[in-house]
Amino acid sequence: MAHCVFMLRPDSIYDDSPSEQYQFPKQYLDRASTSVGDWIVYLEPKKVRDTRGYYAIARIERIVPDISEPGRFLAHIEPGSYLDFPNPVPFNDGDTPVERGLLNENGKLSGRAQAAVRPISSADFLRIIDRGLDQSDQVLPRLDIEDTAPGSAEQQSPFMLETERQRFDQLVSRPLRDRAFRRVVLRAYDERCSFTGLKLINGGGRAEVNAAHIKPVEHNGPDIVHNGIALSGTAHWMFDRGLISLSNDLKILISRHVNDRASVESFINTDLHAIPPIRSMDRPHPHFLEWHREHCFKS
Repeated sequence: MAHCVFMLRPDSIYDDSPSEQYQFPKQYLDRASTSVGDWIVYLEPKKVRDTRGYYAIARIERIVPDISEPGRFLAHIEPGSYLDFPNPVPFNDGDTPVERGLLNENGKLSGRAQAAVRPISSADFLRIIDRGLDQSDQVLPRLDIEDTAPGSAEQQSPFMLETERQRFDQLVSRPLRDRAFRRVVLRAYDERCSFTGLKLINGGGRAEVNAAHIKPVEHNGPDIVHNGIALSGTAHWMFDRGLISLSNDLKILISRHVNDRASVESFINTDLHAIPPIRSMDRPHPHFLEWHREHCFKS
């Protein structure tokens, strides 16, 4: 097993869904196969406008031929392993690439940097995830009973662990993933409740808004921004209990089981549409919205 970099453009011509699968041509099969059972890091190339650089990690479960497109293969992502970085890592660290293995014997960038799938050393991989999951510039959560539980954000320590194996074990821990997911979602929505438009920061500098999974973790919902939405406490409570939901065009749907519809309409956005994230590419994916309407919403 070995770590790999998987290059992924937002406008890719391949059938990619980063939390589920990565499609690639046969020329990369040998390289990609080394990563089965291990962690990979996603990279947006430098030529992408406003590139995020290294922006997420996932673990490869298996690689199979794509029967719908001969000559192409699918790397299936282990469910629940995908994680966006709260801090996307730029390709360059000053004048030097973060991925030191891309330098040739003369200290210059080699042609390997152009490969869409390539191996990456453990040292380079760990350098990237340490920076991507660094907690020094965090969006602090609310200070309430839930947040002061053991392992919560109030008692967190930097993502620096004693051994390489501990680092990789930590990547699947719920406390770390919850904190990372929260930071990614709140930043996507500018710390503003999508349903009410409220952006409240309390006296301790904590955002009074939650990062809600659209498809819950207990139902294999991934920790990906497209499966998240920023909601205030009341809106989050109603969303989780199926009293409100969203159409694919982000219209707020109110359940017939709500006993005071007028009060609900008075606190949500007047146009009855959720506020989208800052970047259009971070919008909730219809796949997750459809799941919520079918399995959670009390229509």
